[in-house]
Amino acid sequence: QVQLVESGGGLVQAGGSLKLSCGASGPMFGRYIVGWFRRAPGKEREFVASVRWSGSSTFYADSVKGRFTISRDRLNNTVYLQMNSLAPEDTAVYCCAADRNDYGLGAAQADHENKYDYWGQGTQVTVSS
Repeated sequence: QVQLVESGGGLVQAGGSLKLSCGASGPMFGRYIVGWFRRAPGKEREFVASVRWSGSSTFYADSVKGRFTISRDRLNNTVYLQMNSLAPEDTAVYCCAADRNDYGLGAAQADHENKYDYWGQGTQVTVSS
């Protein structure tokens, strides 16, 4: 069983940056994929980015490509989401999730919430204009 806890959310002005953290407890195997999702008020949850626990496989939604960077620190069991050039439309609750990835796929194959097995509670990010 994996437990995930997010931190780092807050209020930032447009154009600013935030770095979210997702701390994982429990066994994290190399094939696992960790993803970030977000849900804005009145909208469906959407995929943001994913990273495979081992290797260099990452994948991003088009809406954040070039602005957000996902990374992981296996020593500290933490996945980060560095968010730059934030805009009001990035305002949402951001959640991290872990996919057991039983078939050993790459990060690009884990871009839908249905693929994930464990979820954190989320952290609020608010970008003011």
